[in-house]
Amino acid sequence: MSEAAQKPVTETVDAFHYGRFHLVQPKGIGHRSGMDAMLLAALVAGNGQMRVADLGAGAGAAGLAVAARIETAEVLLVERSPLMAGFARKTLALSLNAAFAPRVSVLEADVGLSGKARLEAGLTDDAYDHVIMNPPFNDRIDSRTPDALKAEAHAMEHDLFERWIKTAGAIMKPGGQLSLIARPQSIAEIIAACGRRFGGIEITALHARDGEPALRILVTAVKGSRTKLALRMPLVMHEPGRHDFIPFVNDLNNGLAAYKRLPR
Repeated sequence: MSEAAQKPVTETVDAFHYGRFHLVQPKGIGHRSGMDAMLLAALVAGNGQMRVADLGAGAGAAGLAVAARIETAEVLLVERSPLMAGFARKTLALSLNAAFAPRVSVLEADVGLSGKARLEAGLTDDAYDHVIMNPPFNDRIDSRTPDALKAEAHAMEHDLFERWIKTAGAIMKPGGQLSLIARPQSIAEIIAACGRRFGGIEITALHARDGEPALRILVTAVKGSRTKLALRMPLVMHEPGRHDFIPFVNDLNNGLAAYKRLPR
């Protein structure tokens, strides 16, 4: 039995997007959502009805941020951990989230499933306009946390990007958009996993300040596109010597703007 199952789990209710939505998440165990999830959500843009799947959603921060910002978005939160899926359901039950909760659902399923097993789990082919993901980012050999739930959330399995992006390609409509946030060292694996499934790859390096190494990469791609890869202007979060975000990054982090793809 896991440590999380043996002990009562303390939880917090945290406000995002200046209080436009609230998230129930565990305290002291597991992964706590923050800016990565908000930037991932900012990659979803567009008008009109859209269906969005958040793969490996955890407590649901990224998918909920999309639903809170885009009133026409229907969002599916896909999470294999019953504990984290439970937090997502608690979040949807909050009266503070009543404005968008009817447009969000939770599915307990392993993103890495394929073929018949994936379909039986409820991940339907050609169903979504956007698929977003914030995959685990550490190699398992580098994981040192004693928290098993946090280790699972942060530890990258073999061929993870290949399996997750394969699922994204299967459940996404032709012409749909894949969006993800990852560490820079994963760039080659991501491009390889996109393969012939996705083209028009756009990559933005995210830096804390000018002259510092990139902390993350933001990646989008389009199912079935044959457009060439584009490296976008790096995105720098802070002015030299300052800790507050530049206005555009602050807007992305707080649901006031979307990080749109380049015009093609």
